[in-house]
Amino acid sequence: MGNTIRAFVAFIPADRCQNYMARDLREMPLDRMVDLSGNRLCRFPVHVCSFQELVKLYLSDNRLNSLPPELGQLQNLQILALDFNNFKALPQVVCTLKQLCILYLGNNKLCDLPRELSLLQNLRTLWVEANYLTKLPEVVCELSLLKTLHAGSNALRLLPGQLQRLRELRTIWLSGNLLTDFPPVLLHMPFLEVIDVDRNSIRYFPSLAHLSSLKLVIYDHNPCRNAPKVAKGVRRVGRWAEETPEPDPRKARRYALAREESQEAQLPALPPPLLPTNS
Repeated sequence: MGNTIRAFVAFIPADRCQNYMARDLREMPLDRMVDLSGNRLCRFPVHVCSFQELVKLYLSDNRLNSLPPELGQLQNLQILALDFNNFKALPQVVCTLKQLCILYLGNNKLCDLPRELSLLQNLRTLWVEANYLTKLPEVVCELSLLKTLHAGSNALRLLPGQLQRLRELRTIWLSGNLLTDFPPVLLHMPFLEVIDVDRNSIRYFPSLAHLSSLKLVIYDHNPCRNAPKVAKGVRRVGRWAEETPEPDPRKARRYALAREESQEAQLPALPPPLLPTNS
């Protein structure tokens, strides 16, 4: 039903699309998903908030910069996609959705995240890539169940030491930032499985051989003088990774992302929101 709605709306003129949605979404979709992505919405259709059993809400690729307080009625939401919009601050109402497991905030204009984000204690996956972050907000370190953090394409120069509190974290994506040193805190996170620091300004890599859970490290496109030493069987993508033939970095990311999705099998299958691509 969610996909059917999206396909039908493609034939509605853009200036009438929002009115159509507010007027005609009268019944809860059978799959408990509403996908309003790519409809040039400037305002969220408040009527959707009457679907209180909604589990997935996709608002990607619109023109939103705010959300109504009525969104807080959707207390069963597990997935919320707000990527590719015009948010300069995360609406506070998002922090009241305590069942959220996956939150997409990429490709907005966020400079920080509110302290209230710590209320989302069920969050497993957080995407904040391609924003205006100059430092990783410390509130992220309070999301105790977080397993996947996507913070690429920002302006990060370092990571907070509190990040090591996230003992459930398995993958961290930091490609396209301003790191000049390998983040020291990551050396104290032996539970990490995937580390991506591609396209930064790191000149030297310490040994990662002690990270017992590590499976993949992507460090290509750095002006480094050495390759990070890793334990046997760990895949490296970057210069001087001569022990084994290395895959293309994008293929390696797709492989790791596929593993993440399989680990989130408790959620029904669904189409992903728009993702940024590295040029």
